[in-house]
Amino acid sequence: MSNNSNSLAKLDLNLFRVFSVIYRERNLTRAAEHLCISQSAVSHALARMRQQLDDPLFVREAQGVVPTPLAKRIWPDVEDGLRLFQRAASHSENFDPTRDIEQVTLAMNDEVEPVLLPMLVSSLRQEAGNIRIASVRVDRSSFRSDLAAGRLDCVIDVAQAADDQLQHTPLTMDDFVVVSRVETAIDPATYLAAEHVTVSSRRTGRSLEDWELARQGIHRRVTARCQHYQSACRLVAESNLLLTMPRSLAVSINAALSNHIQDVPVPIPPVELHLFWHRDREKYLANIWLRHTLLRALGKAPML
Repeated sequence: MSNNSNSLAKLDLNLFRVFSVIYRERNLTRAAEHLCISQSAVSHALARMRQQLDDPLFVREAQGVVPTPLAKRIWPDVEDGLRLFQRAASHSENFDPTRDIEQVTLAMNDEVEPVLLPMLVSSLRQEAGNIRIASVRVDRSSFRSDLAAGRLDCVIDVAQAADDQLQHTPLTMDDFVVVSRVETAIDPATYLAAEHVTVSSRRTGRSLEDWELARQGIHRRVTARCQHYQSACRLVAESNLLLTMPRSLAVSINAALSNHIQDVPVPIPPVELHLFWHRDREKYLANIWLRHTLLRALGKAPML
């Protein structure tokens, strides 16, 4: 038997879990936080693996660490092995969310949170009464890595460009409406001649509805920009501005205001929210339970 084979035979399997988290996080501090151990314990585990495999595995850079060619080569096999161990552990006993899940973390846009979160929390707690539920803001620049590292369990967001690391399914669909202070019929000419307020968390750039209108060669006059629909609806209540927004949010927010809601007089496709999860957690029983519960909460048959 070769020296390398002897080394592998002596390798502590727990080290592969540390290796996997470091590989995904590319940072020893974040890996330690994810594993709930000290950074020195992570460094010690990595040192043992380096000695056993006779390779640095990760090299320091300004923002953390980068994998060596050997680390990249063994990464798929390590992940496959960990998944097999997870599957064996999951099948060793019946899954029970009240016992096996302490907390779930969901990311969603803060504009849809007031509408979706109460329904989701109610459904989750019906099946697992002691579960803790955290809702955080979607960060589109990092939610793939957050899902991979387990910092997020699922993400609710508008449809994204194809990504082979992510799985997703339609969650809910909502059409757009126009919110105005006065109850006056709004035809296409009136809509395009009016001044509008738009909502976006970004400092610049078009909103979703303006992207859709621009694709049709339609441009409206946006003279105000808000971060939240709540603020925009209050602004409409005190001005002649029009606000285009999803119907469910409009009904929820304007219940306490005197604004009027009507259909959009120009063609804007409905906004479609998807449920996203990482492909590595496709077969995890906890994640399967979570996805089924979220889909049922919004009246969707499981599509997993």
